[in-house]
Amino acid sequence: MKKSESARKTNAARLLDQAGIHYELIPYEVDENHLSADEVAAKLGEDIAYVYKTIVLRGDRNGYFVCVVRGDSEIDLKEAARISGNKRAELIHVKELLPLTGYIRGGCSPVGMKKPFPTYYQASIADLPYVYVSAGIRGLQLKISPADLIAFTGGHLF
Repeated sequence: MKKSESARKTNAARLLDQAGIHYELIPYEVDENHLSADEVAAKLGEDIAYVYKTIVLRGDRNGYFVCVVRGDSEIDLKEAARISGNKRAELIHVKELLPLTGYIRGGCSPVGMKKPFPTYYQASIADLPYVYVSAGIRGLQLKISPADLIAFTGGHLF
C-alpha cells in the first residue's frame, strides 16, 4: 500500500481491515454545497440504486438508531419508529451528529460510530452485488458487499 493510500484510511476502513472484510475505498470530488446522495452517485458515475445514505434517528422508547437507505429514498419516520420498536422517531439535529457518532453530515458511515447503535437497512440493499456508503469522511466512499456490511454492523433488513 502506498503511503498516500494509508493516509486516506478512515476509522471505518481500519475496522473493516481488522475484521478481514473486503472493500474498496473510492474517492470523489466534494462540493460542500451539494452533499446529496444524487451528487455522490453522479461523481462516482454510478446508478443511485447503489449509493446508500446513513441516517441517525432518535426514538421515543429505545433511543438512538440508524437507518441506511437508498440514496434516492426519503426516510419514513413512522416506518422507522415501527421497525425500531418505538412509537415515534425523529431525525437528530445535524449539530448532534458529530458528538454522537464521530461523523459529520455528508461523511456519516454505518461503520465505526463512537457507539454501536441498532442499524436497519432498506431491504433493497440485499439484492445488490455491492453498495457505496460513506467511508467516514466527505469525499470517500466504501464499496462493499451488502451482506458483509450488514453482518459487520449487526444490522437488520426492513
